[in-house]
Amino acid sequence: MRAVTYTEGARIDAPDALLDTTFSDPIPTGRDLLVRVEAVSVNPIDTKVRQGAYKQGCEPKILGWDAAGIVVSVGPEARLFKPGDAVFYAGALDRPGSNAEFQCVDERLVGAKPATLDYAAAAALPLTALTAWEMLFDRLDVAKPVPGAAPAILIVGGAGGVGSIAIQLARQLTNLTVIATASRPETAQWCRDLGAHHVIDHAKPLAAEVAALGLPGAPGFVFATTQTGAHLPQIIELLAPQGRLGPIDDPETLDVMPLKPKSLSLHWELMFTRSLFQTADMERQHTILTEIARLIDSGRLNTTLSETLGPIDAANLARAHAFIESGKARGKVVLAGFSD
Repeated sequence: MRAVTYTEGARIDAPDALLDTTFSDPIPTGRDLLVRVEAVSVNPIDTKVRQGAYKQGCEPKILGWDAAGIVVSVGPEARLFKPGDAVFYAGALDRPGSNAEFQCVDERLVGAKPATLDYAAAAALPLTALTAWEMLFDRLDVAKPVPGAAPAILIVGGAGGVGSIAIQLARQLTNLTVIATASRPETAQWCRDLGAHHVIDHAKPLAAEVAALGLPGAPGFVFATTQTGAHLPQIIELLAPQGRLGPIDDPETLDVMPLKPKSLSLHWELMFTRSLFQTADMERQHTILTEIARLIDSGRLNTTLSETLGPIDAANLARAHAFIESGKARGKVVLAGFSD
């Protein structure tokens, strides 16, 4: 099979940062599905792994943690899917990724592809939808109010991949006032189009921006998708006492002691935790993706696909990585199919 690999933490403009490579087709075992990959999207985790943040050695590694495709065969213990099923998923951090013609993935991490979306639009969703859902409902527990707080959530980085789906989920599935941050007119409009009640500028002090909205109290929740370390003092100031902060990025340091006076709680989310540790509730990701597909097909959620860059190969993936690293991405960038 054809695949795109990396061997070391190179800059994306290096000639060998990503390479077109050939491997033997993988063989499904246990509860695996063997999926023929039809489309993939690119996430910040792809660039972090390539740069060496999670380096696993010098043998060629296959990146990619978002895919949509067709089940070709199943392992002997699989029971949720059969050959011919159209699926979408984000996979596992510690297994070969989706930037390949074929991929083995545990069926407990997989959902049936939304029937109303093509493969490219479906591939834009799994990692970000799982991350947003797990943060909102498993970590921050937004269904449980913060006493005395305004029923509101601030989503820092609303136009990014995770922010784009988090805005929709919070608007569709909760009664919270949804506040998103964006710093450019086009990204602010993107957030409004997705359902944000308010959009504020994260290039300005967040506490003053939120206060100017005139909410009936301080927000109870902050979902920080980016620059958590830089924004932390402002987040602490704007959150209600006993409020909840959920970050997903990787600040070099994070001093949590200033959270103590307000008894603010910190809730980390890593979408890969369940697969990395084979948790007892690992199949919850199958359940979440099933519900995401239902919401898509009922018209309550929209794909966050913003651009398709062509077939899956090293050159196009390098373009996608560079765009993600620029910090200017809006929604999700997708590649579809392999060139003949």
